[in-house]
Amino acid sequence: MSTNTPPPDRIAEIASTFAALGSEQRLGVLRVLVRAGPDGLTIGELGARSGVTGSTLTHHMKILAQAGLVTQARQGRKIICVAAAYDTVQDLSGFLLSECCADSAAPHEGHDPNG
Repeated sequence: MSTNTPPPDRIAEIASTFAALGSEQRLGVLRVLVRAGPDGLTIGELGARSGVTGSTLTHHMKILAQAGLVTQARQGRKIICVAAAYDTVQDLSGFLLSECCADSAAPHEGHDPNG
């Protein structure tokens, strides 16, 4: 059995990021921002598209920002929200799949556990 377990502090960081995605509304907000692309959306547009508005949206954006999944920047009187963590999301999926089939005699179709 081969393991490539990350250090405990890395596990805690990954768990925290997954926890930020542990809400249907936050996941929906992030998906709307991913769809919007690198230009992002104003907070009003984000609320309209996601169906999450007001203090609830502010709360969810704070959690997503703390997890490093989104950024917010002021442009004049507007706040622009952007899904800034495409690499973080890829890192999360890589973490989940890094040991795929390591203990299995039959690897998952399309995945070679040896690289």
